[in-house]
Amino acid sequence: MRTTLICFVLLTVAFIPIRSRQDGIKIGSKEFTESVILGELMTQLAANTLTRAIHVDELGGSTQLYSALLIGDIDIYPDYTGTIRLELLSKQNLNSMDEVRKYLNGQGIAVSQPLGFQNGYAVGMLRKNAEASGIETISDLARHTHLRMGFTNEFLNRVDGWPGLRSEYALRHDDVRGMNHDIAYRALKNR
Repeated sequence: MRTTLICFVLLTVAFIPIRSRQDGIKIGSKEFTESVILGELMTQLAANTLTRAIHVDELGGSTQLYSALLIGDIDIYPDYTGTIRLELLSKQNLNSMDEVRKYLNGQGIAVSQPLGFQNGYAVGMLRKNAEASGIETISDLARHTHLRMGFTNEFLNRVDGWPGLRSEYALRHDDVRGMNHDIAYRALKNR
């Protein structure tokens, strides 16, 4: 049985024995800067252990990378524990990391230890626009349905993303678009 390693961003990079390749291990990363940096760090860590590693960067979102991991196109990639539990394994109804580990272990996938930091979502707006509109909290956005919103495509479809945010804060915005993080920042800056 082949063993593959999935490295969650909230989990430390740990090179556990994985299937051998003549061309080394393939490390994947998602389409945003933090994931690419983590993928590159993993590649350098592998090089320091005399393991040949290839970083295949910006492959897509979590679904694409998880699929690539399952079929063997990549051997390891960084992801968030919440993404794995709430999105990729949502049908499994796993309530803890112990349950996630047990399930993934049955799939031949090993999970590393926590990195020790939290990465949550935030909603941003230009300060001068927020001040002019009297917006200080997410709840305040409900009074401003004319605002255009841009989130990553993955966030738009996540239970803990736009659907959850919209429901929790009764947001009724019509102009909500999916876009790359970098494009979202530039669009915000350029109005």
